[in-house]
Amino acid sequence: MRRLAAVRGVLRGPRGPLGWVLLLVAVFALAQLGTVTGRDTPDTKNYLAYALSLRGEDKRETAAVVIDHACAGRAARARREQSVDVLKFDAPSPAARVAKKCRAELWREVDSRLRAGQTGGHTLPFLSARFMRIFEVRPGYPVFLVPFVTVLGATWGLWAAGVTVTAAGGVLVHLLLRTRRVPVHLALTGQALYYVLPCGTTAMRPMAEGLMLALTLAALWGCALALDGRRGAGIALTGGALAALFAVKHSQALFLGVGLAAAGALIAVRRWARGRSPGGAVLGLAAVGCCAVLGTLLLARALRYPTEADSVQDLLTDHYALPDRAHPWPELLRLEGHFWREWLRRQLWQPLFAALLAAGAWGVLRRGGRAFGAFVLAAAATGFLTQAAHPDITVWGERLIVLAWLLPVVGVPLLLERLAALRPVGLPGPRSATERSAAVR
Repeated sequence: MRRLAAVRGVLRGPRGPLGWVLLLVAVFALAQLGTVTGRDTPDTKNYLAYALSLRGEDKRETAAVVIDHACAGRAARARREQSVDVLKFDAPSPAARVAKKCRAELWREVDSRLRAGQTGGHTLPFLSARFMRIFEVRPGYPVFLVPFVTVLGATWGLWAAGVTVTAAGGVLVHLLLRTRRVPVHLALTGQALYYVLPCGTTAMRPMAEGLMLALTLAALWGCALALDGRRGAGIALTGGALAALFAVKHSQALFLGVGLAAAGALIAVRRWARGRSPGGAVLGLAAVGCCAVLGTLLLARALRYPTEADSVQDLLTDHYALPDRAHPWPELLRLEGHFWREWLRRQLWQPLFAALLAAGAWGVLRRGGRAFGAFVLAAAATGFLTQAAHPDITVWGERLIVLAWLLPVVGVPLLLERLAALRPVGLPGPRSATERSAAVR
């Protein structure tokens, strides 16, 4: 009888909000089993090497694991691409040949640089020390990876880390929406949107973006808590998320700090202009944003992190493969103009992203409240700031602007709630035979 009751319980589905949240997480995790290998990008090698170095591996041991993993991913992608090639799908698999060539190329590069003395830092010398410095100052994601790759190895460890951080991002969306009094089914909609839109796809890639998205959502949840009356807890959560972002990607801590400070200042000025008090929560969040900006700038200078000028030279010299530009900033401005014109052309050609941004903005401002909406818009705007700092149309997918997708993820469920609350317009129903005959007469 107990077994029968358990089966009936499963057939009836999960009970309560937590059950539905966990069900979405489970469905998402199972779906990711379809692609365990081949998600890696060129940056993955650097983050994995950093994590293995933190675990105590020497350079040669680290190189063996990292190169095997990178080449296995390259071979897996080659095999998949050939399987759907209309001219070559019946040919022998290229996986072994691609993997062998990949290992030879990467080992040759690493060996030559190690012999030349480029042995410092936590990463492997796949490129110049100047370029590798960019990843040396991002310890947050490698630290997050250490337990996963230690227990499960490189391939499954990176996969499990991706599932964990992406699932956590979806749960944070759910918590954020529930804090704004959104019904459970619409909060679950927001969680599902996070998984199926590009933010979920990008978060699953073994790069820092997944953790960056989750921490940005944690900061927004802190904003929601503060505006909901739990000022102390909310401000502490937002401040903690900004501090963690510095370790993951300090540019995002800077951009988000600027956004929160600007949003808080605009809300405060608007309320003062209307004779209202700005509120302690708004002022507190603005102060946290200002502290994040000042702290990021001072700490980055004190630790001798790569500067804005280094970032521009990296962009314009193909990762320092070419000589430094003598006048990088005017060149960057010209590139920005070309980039955004092409970006806008592509958006007008395929306007789904623009339409979802508009719907998300309407939702967060009209249903979420002006103050909350301003903070969400500020967080989403960091995606455009990141893209503007790297106007490269060829970057993997749209990962640089991925934070902008948080606007529809949060805003569309709010918009759906507002639309559901509108009184439906009365439409004439079917008339009876007596009414029809009277109308004819």
